[in-house]
Amino acid sequence: MRLFVKSGLLSFSLVFLFISISSGAERNNQSTNSVNVHQWVIQHFSKGKLPPFSFVYGGKNSDSFIKGWKFLSEQLKSDDPNVSESKYTYTDPKSGLSVKCFVTGFTDFPAVEWVLKFENTSTTNTPVIEKANVINYTFSSKDKGSFILHHAHGSNAERTDFQPIDESMEIGKSVYMTPTGGRSSDNTAFPFFNLEMPGHQGVMVAVGWTGKWFADLVQTDVKSVSLKSGMEKLKLTLLPKEEIRTPKISLLFWNGEDRMTGHNEFRKFVLLHHSRKIEGKHVELPFATFLAREGPPPCNEHTCSTESFSVALIKRHQQFGIVPEVFWLDAGWYKCDGSWPNVGNWTPNTENFPNGFKPLTDAAHEVGSKFLLWFEPERVTKGTLFANQNPDWLINLKGDGNSLFNLGNPEARVWLTNYISDFLKKQGIDYYRQDFNFDPMPYWEANDKPDRIGISEIRHIEGLYTFWDTLLERFPNLIIDNCASGGRRIDLETISRSSPLWRTDYQYGEPEGAQCHTYGLNFYLPLHGTGNFTISPYHFRSSMSASMVINWDINSREHSQPELQKYFKEFQRLRPYYYGDYYPLTTTEAMTNDNVSLAYQLNRPDQNDGVIMAFRRKNCETESVMVKLRGIDSKMSYELTDEDSQVKTTVSGEKLMNGYEILLKNKPGSVLIWYKLL
Repeated sequence: MRLFVKSGLLSFSLVFLFISISSGAERNNQSTNSVNVHQWVIQHFSKGKLPPFSFVYGGKNSDSFIKGWKFLSEQLKSDDPNVSESKYTYTDPKSGLSVKCFVTGFTDFPAVEWVLKFENTSTTNTPVIEKANVINYTFSSKDKGSFILHHAHGSNAERTDFQPIDESMEIGKSVYMTPTGGRSSDNTAFPFFNLEMPGHQGVMVAVGWTGKWFADLVQTDVKSVSLKSGMEKLKLTLLPKEEIRTPKISLLFWNGEDRMTGHNEFRKFVLLHHSRKIEGKHVELPFATFLAREGPPPCNEHTCSTESFSVALIKRHQQFGIVPEVFWLDAGWYKCDGSWPNVGNWTPNTENFPNGFKPLTDAAHEVGSKFLLWFEPERVTKGTLFANQNPDWLINLKGDGNSLFNLGNPEARVWLTNYISDFLKKQGIDYYRQDFNFDPMPYWEANDKPDRIGISEIRHIEGLYTFWDTLLERFPNLIIDNCASGGRRIDLETISRSSPLWRTDYQYGEPEGAQCHTYGLNFYLPLHGTGNFTISPYHFRSSMSASMVINWDINSREHSQPELQKYFKEFQRLRPYYYGDYYPLTTTEAMTNDNVSLAYQLNRPDQNDGVIMAFRRKNCETESVMVKLRGIDSKMSYELTDEDSQVKTTVSGEKLMNGYEILLKNKPGSVLIWYKLL
């Protein structure tokens, strides 16, 4: 049901969402009846109302004074007919501090998001700003019952990367999440989560901040849970005419059978509103191949790659009829003295690549492929070009051989943007891969003054976004691969500009870990990828996701050309399903163990078809797994096709939903089943 409302504050198609919401100190005085989320936005971002954010200014909480500040509401122009953009400005008449809240409402999803900007409009320093909660809000249900927080681990190069966590809330209990080290999805937290509420409803929450964010959830009573979130370490005064931004908060409210309704709506939302688009369409992530395998010691990564070998390998793939969509050259191609972490010389090693990369990119383009190249511009080691040419652009720590290239320095950022742009253009690079293999937080903290805590982090992250945005503007067909020791910088802002094609540095190609990572990340994100190193159905399907990079020895006589071609075609057939709905079919309990089975379903409701992927691990004694499919019609029949045997069976939707047994005779072993409505 849609209701059209026009307002001086917002004007867009309203999607009815029946969920009770309240926020802040006087927010509990509101009726607990169901309200429309967009009407709530209008109500809370208006003159005399307490907004759903807070901060401490000059030692006082904003709840005590912000309603008395000057208020201005503006409707902003949006190029997307499904998006309404507004700006709400709160200005202190005494100090001149201006707080601008940029709110985005969506007409095709029950979703809203916002980001704050603090600006000092005066000619003197402001009082101290701290404890900036971009969201300070209480979610309430009219029903009593359980509140369950569904969240996940971050990436730590372990099998448990992105492992789902289902945490029951209790009155007075706080669940506090923040990543370690200053990278947004590093180890201890993942900036996407789902608060499931009584009454088959809840809210998906995403944080957009590629630094040290936090989220603190507390169940306040039997019907309510509060959420505070923002940048963890912020305590500063703003200089005259200075402006800073905060993390972005995104909320998507859901009602449905269970919490997977919310997860799948969020996956669709990400595809439509927070994914890289070229010519108005979201980009399918690639099937890629490494251009080199590691050679004999001391070769590592791609330090022993050469022009002649790479060009020959590209032609070899063409000869065998397995031309990937992207040829991928990773770390070690630059002047690094044989050690790939020696970063800061972003020019080709002329001994290995005497003509640069143009011969390689030309060869890739001639066979119909793209070319990806690895960079790590934010980390600089001593003695390199970046370290020597302008030391003022670096943030250093005593006793550390690494320096942080300061993207918060506008001069440095502009120079880097031009340098990388010129390199990509001259060398014909199609995909830009940016890695980030160390923790920035110690550098930011060392660079801050006592009255400016957080400013280095803010400026660096603002600079990162501007750097990427400029590259995407200059190269309309560019794809950015976001890597940070694997998947340690995945958040709402990065996924809007890039994709994690290499989501973890956990044991390259280890199949059970890859299964776990796909299983966990799919709850929130449709777009991510990993590597495949071993040629077998079990390993290939374990690595299967929306993207894959292979590291095969295609010259080996152990595998025929038709076999390799079959895997390539299987990926192309499977990839579209990863953009559909996702349903876990086995529990998260003990999912990282070697003695269990794991299964999941990908469903395309618009096509009335889907796939089932099931795995039996090496120590699992059970030869079958019972699954209950979702998103299908219990009154209809479906044709199931086993990919390996090509046996087709007809099964009722009712049986598939109530319990369908899948046999897994081999251990380890896998089953891939295609299904479609008859």
